[in-house]
Amino acid sequence: MQTTPSANRRRVRPRPVGAALLSLCLLTGCAGDSPSALNPGGAGATRISGLWWLLFWISVAVFVEVMALMTWALVFRRGAVRVRHSQPMRFVAVAGAGLPFVILVTVYGFGLHDLAALGKSPGRDAPTIEVIGHRWWWEVRYQGASGVTANELHIPVGERVRVRLRTDDVLHSFWVPQLMPKTDLIAGQERQTWLQAERAGSYRGQCAEYCGTQHAHMAFMVVAEPRADFDAWVGRLDAPARAPETDAERRGQQAFVQGTCAACHSIRGTDAQGKVGPDLSDVGSRWSIGAGAVPNDPGHLGGWIANSQTVKPGNYMPPQPVSADQLPELIAYLQSLK
Repeated sequence: MQTTPSANRRRVRPRPVGAALLSLCLLTGCAGDSPSALNPGGAGATRISGLWWLLFWISVAVFVEVMALMTWALVFRRGAVRVRHSQPMRFVAVAGAGLPFVILVTVYGFGLHDLAALGKSPGRDAPTIEVIGHRWWWEVRYQGASGVTANELHIPVGERVRVRLRTDDVLHSFWVPQLMPKTDLIAGQERQTWLQAERAGSYRGQCAEYCGTQHAHMAFMVVAEPRADFDAWVGRLDAPARAPETDAERRGQQAFVQGTCAACHSIRGTDAQGKVGPDLSDVGSRWSIGAGAVPNDPGHLGGWIANSQTVKPGNYMPPQPVSADQLPELIAYLQSLK
């Protein structure tokens, strides 16, 4: 009897598409710039990574031992192996109690050692940064500087930086996976941690405590740079924001100061002194809009100004009554603030 084409099609097994997609997802997590504690960029994350790998290889050794014992039991259980009464008890005492006790005590000792090192405060002369958690963005202040910025921390490479943390509303958690473990922000308390980056670059941070609708879009960036660049950055926070240079930028500044934007936002050196939302004195140079919601480019900035609720629903910024003629000029002005 001949087989019909439909029968042949039924015999063909589907390709393992799911397994392939899962493998691709796992490989993307191994990218060199992945914000992972297993890709450390500083002393704190290096300790966390070392402890993780210690636990990993202990788990691998235990798994291999269990599989070997199970294989031995399956192979020899039907044989005429004679076991003396004292042998099982000795095995249980050593492998079931003694060895796990030694492993747990060793891991506990390493954990206490790393915990003490991570909890050690920086020296008195260490740069100090104050970070305040809001729903859903981060306010950043530098000791000795009057200016304020948002969603971006600058630190000098190779130096420990003290970070003082507090929340303005609900619980948040400050986490830079490549630099340090999490530190919770608790209402009514000031918490403290430190950051140290061994190489220059950008390290993404994230709120790690669910804080409401836009918890996922409460990210920030830590920029590690040479000490001279860090000092220059902090020095710019005491200076007025960049003045507009073109007619379009001047009209944009006027629209900002005289419109509704100035009620919530401030720009150094202007009459805009709002305290509800982030300071926008350097908004043109920031890595994102909305604490990681969208890229910082003219198109996304225009959408954010017109109606940020379509970009980050639930945030506290209402749609802005900006005319079609004013919007490009306002965008040009804000993009020039670098």
